[in-house]
Amino acid sequence: VDEAPRGLTVYGQEKDNATYALARMNMILHDNPTAEIWHDNTLSAPYFKGDDNRLKRFDFAVANPPFSDKAWMTGFNPDKDEYNRFEHGIPPAKNGDYAFLLHFITSLKSTGKGAIILPHGVLFRGNKEADIRIKLIKRGYIKGIIGLPANLFYGTGIPACILVIDKENVKHRTGIFMIDASKGFLKDGNKNRLRAQHIHKIVSVFNNQTEIDGYSRMVPTYEISDTANDYNLNIPRYIDNSEPEDLHDLNAHLNGGIPDTDIDALKPYWDQFPTLRQELFAANGRPGYSDPQVDTQQVKTTILSHNAFTDYQQRITAVYERWQNTHAPLLHGIDDSTKPRDIIDALSENLLTQFDDVPLLDPYDVYQKLMDYWEDVMQDDVYLITTDGWVKASQPRDIIQEKNLKETPDLTIKKKKYKMDLIPPSLIVARYFADEQTEIDALQTVLESADMALAEYIEEHTGEEGLLSEVVNDSGNVTKTSVNARIKELTPNLMTRNETQDNEAEQEALEHCLSLIDAKSKADKAVKDAQLALDEQVLTRYGTLTEEEIKQLVIDDKWFATIQAAVADEVQRLTQNLTERVKELEERYAQSLPSLLQDAQEFSMKVDKHLLNMGVVCHE
Repeated sequence: VDEAPRGLTVYGQEKDNATYALARMNMILHDNPTAEIWHDNTLSAPYFKGDDNRLKRFDFAVANPPFSDKAWMTGFNPDKDEYNRFEHGIPPAKNGDYAFLLHFITSLKSTGKGAIILPHGVLFRGNKEADIRIKLIKRGYIKGIIGLPANLFYGTGIPACILVIDKENVKHRTGIFMIDASKGFLKDGNKNRLRAQHIHKIVSVFNNQTEIDGYSRMVPTYEISDTANDYNLNIPRYIDNSEPEDLHDLNAHLNGGIPDTDIDALKPYWDQFPTLRQELFAANGRPGYSDPQVDTQQVKTTILSHNAFTDYQQRITAVYERWQNTHAPLLHGIDDSTKPRDIIDALSENLLTQFDDVPLLDPYDVYQKLMDYWEDVMQDDVYLITTDGWVKASQPRDIIQEKNLKETPDLTIKKKKYKMDLIPPSLIVARYFADEQTEIDALQTVLESADMALAEYIEEHTGEEGLLSEVVNDSGNVTKTSVNARIKELTPNLMTRNETQDNEAEQEALEHCLSLIDAKSKADKAVKDAQLALDEQVLTRYGTLTEEEIKQLVIDDKWFATIQAAVADEVQRLTQNLTERVKELEERYAQSLPSLLQDAQEFSMKVDKHLLNMGVVCHE
């Protein structure tokens, strides 16, 4: 609706009370308060009709009807349907999927287009539904089919599909474009969820009619009508998305070596790193087999240090920096007139374009990294800036402490707690107080050393009859108070001087323990004092930030730095995939059968020798 140049008039009809109310609220939230949403049964009492009492025809339509409705005939007789919706056939009495589809098609203009979500069974079920499906295919109504993952919708776990209907181009339709998106989802609790990258890929591939092995293809009508398929639209008949089996090579297990076919399967990597294969593998004299050249523990190091891989990383960096430089002016120009949706559309679409030609990396994986960051952080930042402006949005505020909302402070100074929505204190520290942070890190190291020395000393002397066993309190700890109390007990006086002479070792241990406790306390105080001083400097610095400094902190240090790190993670992931596969192959064929038999024979001889030494004689 928002993208229509002249706007759209929105109509809708829904039977379910809760869904109807949600639809109404959804229209209001999306600034379409005049949308006409009617509450009634679409099949038995269609509300939108023309002057001639025929169904109103629409330019565009979308629908998500109830799956396999067993009571779809309630309230009307499809044999005497006054709207002529069932000219292609009457669906089964106990399954209303095709009833809704036929109503949907009838409600479109002769140039109308739409998409309807239905259970996967509409693609292949027989009898009456098969007869209707054949007629719809022959009429050319079905432009495309998109197979979705199972367990997407609440209330049912069955897989669904989207049927894309296009009545405008039926005369020229010679096939149906199919997409198998059944594997593109994220597990989210007990349901599956489509992520931004999955949705974008489906839309992009469908709009461009892009054929991708195992994902999408244009299926000609003659193939669908062939006797082998008989108008069955089940997507796996036409698109094989199964993963190739990882088969073991018996010859390699028997005689050693890694099959070249397994190494060849990594061709996309060798195409980008041509000489890396020779560093990792070398022919072993047996045709079709190679030996590893690098120990499994050194595989990743070999890959990362290879010149071709370094060049590849530099290429990725260059692509990213080109994207960043392109959009820096856009982000610097954010003001109260900016629409956040325009920002993310520009960033994400161009990111896809920039990484589209980069080998090995899936551009949609890179796209998802950006969309995740937008959803989690950047979107709120942009809305905050457009509402309050850069300067106000950057300032600290008091945390909210309510019954149902208790915020975690970003900075606490003498019990005063602050929240920084736009610029975390760590960014201020990194840019303006790096030296002070280095000093605190050094003090922290001293504190950790003091704490470790104390802990080790206490552990050494608190065992049974240990010199510090008398100062362990009921909680199992040694404290300054308990140590001082024990020292006081052991301090000699005129009456007990001779009795306490035997406690010198314990006294020395207590005094050394006390010195360690004091050293830790001083180190701890030094860290706290330095941290407090730094926190006060950081808080003061927020108040003096200029708009340009704020933009530098937010755009460069926060947004771009995070996105670049996410892209680097994708490079790291593909490196890890190659590393794990090479190591897996090396370990799989590390020992051949002859070597295992030899090892077994050697172990057997050792056992026989030990038995002989023990005086045990084995008779066969």
